[in-house]
Amino acid sequence: MFSNASNFVHGVDKATLIIGGFSLFFLVAFTGLMIFFVIKYNRKKHPKATQVKDNILLEITWTTVPILLVLYMFYIGWEGFFPMRQVPKDAMHVTVLAKMWKWEFQYPGNKLSDTLVLPINKAVKLDLVSKDVIHGFFIPAFRVKEDVVPGQTNYSWFIPGELGDYDLLCSAYCGVSHSYMSAVVRIVSDDDYNTWLSTLSVKKVDNALGFKVIEKNGCTACHSLDGTKLVGPSLKGLYGSTVEVMSNGVKRKVTVDSLYIQSSILDPNKDIADGYPQGVMKSYKGVINDKDIELINEYLKTLK
Repeated sequence: MFSNASNFVHGVDKATLIIGGFSLFFLVAFTGLMIFFVIKYNRKKHPKATQVKDNILLEITWTTVPILLVLYMFYIGWEGFFPMRQVPKDAMHVTVLAKMWKWEFQYPGNKLSDTLVLPINKAVKLDLVSKDVIHGFFIPAFRVKEDVVPGQTNYSWFIPGELGDYDLLCSAYCGVSHSYMSAVVRIVSDDDYNTWLSTLSVKKVDNALGFKVIEKNGCTACHSLDGTKLVGPSLKGLYGSTVEVMSNGVKRKVTVDSLYIQSSILDPNKDIADGYPQGVMKSYKGVINDKDIELINEYLKTLK
């Protein structure tokens, strides 16, 4: 505890130690008192109950002291949390893209990396964007954790204070491969950062209209474009191929054409690709229209 990995470590650790210390103290104290009273006022020693008169001073004490302690613990927690929402104006910006089940980091100039590389002793603001479901941006060593919610842009910021590699995890259960959703946060010197950034490749933007429909609706979270097996079949080489599906418990072979793609989008549980679970994909009826389905079909034809 109390490392210099980030500027928030001291505040979070201080709150943890103080609140944890109070909790442990009262756990031991109250447990000890209960045991003492059980022994001292055992029914065998006091077979006849006696009335105990109220004590105003005692009642005021056990009301006032807990209130003051709770207010103090709130203050300590607030003292550690409040700076986490106050981003310096000169902070550099990096966009964090979360999707099942990987992290991607977009730097100025549309440069993309799967490792979060940052210069030491410089404030960085991370814009947190989810492509599909709720994820949790969590760097334990930095004591920072924020929700990454689809449709909303959250943020986190910190100043890294020590060189080295740190773990970035997902703290919200986001599906079957949640435990594999991790990345590396690498803190380097200014010179190393500038050298690394200059060699980082620019993200290729797919301008195909069909791809934009797929990306907008989060399809790539479960269907890869490069042949990788995810929750659902990969879209690469899918159009025109012959696949085995389960239809009402009966296995059969079908050719992937425009009708099959339309059925898979609007009624995804009608024909389940062999080897994949049923009930995972929701229907996009009313969400993806016929024109967009045509664009998807044209795009899939290009994924050979």
